[in-house]
Amino acid sequence: MSIDLAIARAATMRPIGEIAEAAGIPAAALAPYGKSIAKLEEPFLRSLDAKPQGRLVLVTAINPTPAGEGKTTTTIGLGDALNYIGRRTMIALREPSLGPVFGRKGGATGGGRAQVLPMESINLHFTGDFHAITSAHNLLAALLDNHIYWGNKLDIDLKSITWRRVLDMNDRALRKLVTGLGDGANGLAREAGFDITVASEVMAILCLAADHRDLEARLARIIVARTRGGAAVTAGDLQAAGAMAVLLRDAILPNLVQTIDGSPALIHGGPFANIAYGCNSVIATRAALGLADYVVTEAGFGADLGAEKFLNIKCRQAGLAPSAAVVVATVRALKMNGGQKKDDLATENLEALKDGIPNLGRHIENLKSFGLPVVVAINAFTSDTRAELALLAETCRALYGVDCILCRHWAEGGPGAAKLAEAVVRLCDHNVDPAATFNHLYTDDLTLQQKIEAVALKIYRAGGVSLSAKAARDLARFQAEGFGHLPVCMAKTPYSFSADETLLGAPTGHTIPVREVRLSAGAGFVVAICGDVMTMPGLPSQPAANRIHLDDTGLIDGLS
Repeated sequence: MSIDLAIARAATMRPIGEIAEAAGIPAAALAPYGKSIAKLEEPFLRSLDAKPQGRLVLVTAINPTPAGEGKTTTTIGLGDALNYIGRRTMIALREPSLGPVFGRKGGATGGGRAQVLPMESINLHFTGDFHAITSAHNLLAALLDNHIYWGNKLDIDLKSITWRRVLDMNDRALRKLVTGLGDGANGLAREAGFDITVASEVMAILCLAADHRDLEARLARIIVARTRGGAAVTAGDLQAAGAMAVLLRDAILPNLVQTIDGSPALIHGGPFANIAYGCNSVIATRAALGLADYVVTEAGFGADLGAEKFLNIKCRQAGLAPSAAVVVATVRALKMNGGQKKDDLATENLEALKDGIPNLGRHIENLKSFGLPVVVAINAFTSDTRAELALLAETCRALYGVDCILCRHWAEGGPGAAKLAEAVVRLCDHNVDPAATFNHLYTDDLTLQQKIEAVALKIYRAGGVSLSAKAARDLARFQAEGFGHLPVCMAKTPYSFSADETLLGAPTGHTIPVREVRLSAGAGFVVAICGDVMTMPGLPSQPAANRIHLDDTGLIDGLS
């Protein structure tokens, strides 16, 4: 059994009604899923719009490495710590995907004493939100193929179909395939494929929708194909949006759980910021802001992906303005960015740390360019030395003008991150009017290509962008059709500022190759797929699934 799982099982959970009551949520607003999970009903969610809004704190990180960073763990630890020092706080997290749970990463509910509970349920089927998203997405695919089978009255060009199917599991064999083989009763044969559910536009729509009405309206705007004359064919044209919304009726409601320390947490939608939107739902974030004085949320992978999308897409569409940002790093990960081998990370190496700190520094500079005050959270490891920690703190202050705080929430829970919580409060108190200081990276009136270039040049520090011929044509079409005002959602490797995952540290002057662009008209952005990143991941050579099983008593083992 993993240490995290053992700690989670040893924790005593309070009834979810007690957690809700302490957070100001009446029993009538809960739709319980057992003793420790509940969804919040929509009438109550609407009532929160009139409440004073709390302060929004974004937790992000350096580029991930195999050495580990602990962004979710730190998000939970910070929320617990803010409550520990007497600040009314809620945590807003993304839901785990089964893909990484059974693939490379394992669970995504934090670690040590900084976890959300029930850990096993959250990491597996939870409340069925992702299954509902998968079903709604694939219903649209089925209705599209059915329309073509029964005469194709919309005159859809089969070669123009862009709507793929989805599955919440890593499965490289499904990336490209042919459907409709056999006799005519199976439909028309055509090339198709699968994405992972988290990359579905339906996932992004659920996360960005304001309510059920907005959800259905956005679903209707999804573009699935083109007619032979080149006109867009939407889910609305196929009369699919109503049935899709029905499947998502409960999935759009955020899920209330608790941390080991008893802090309330809303977990809802949005993983995978490398190939998708990567942020939790607007509904959950707004609900938390109406319930608490401080809301701690996260965005997927490093700040070059999750935070950039949070600030340029989510905040733009939802009218949010964060009060502060926390960048999570570890000494181990920074040394790896500086060239030290993974097997040697327990050995003190000040030169490797010095060479790796620029990766952290670039994320700090990028976040500051949005007008955000920043603090660095160092997730402590026992192998960290005093000299390494001193070098890191001194460099952060001298070169980047930010505090660097050592955190021990993994071992100690909220008290272990109390100094970080106090630093966050100071930043928020100083940033009196976040809406006045916060700014987006680019304006709506830039072209789609200019927005892609803005992210590549200003966030990734690239020397330029290389568009494939098809990507250039599609961007021009989207622009001509009136979608030029939309923001862009970059899909690239999370491991580097470049499109080459082996290029660590803080590279400059590289080229960002955009091989494909996809219009997500319902979600309200254009996806730019860079390099060789895949929207259906594959399993590693030794997937986490190989270690997961039921023990003799029927309990889950190997989930971490």
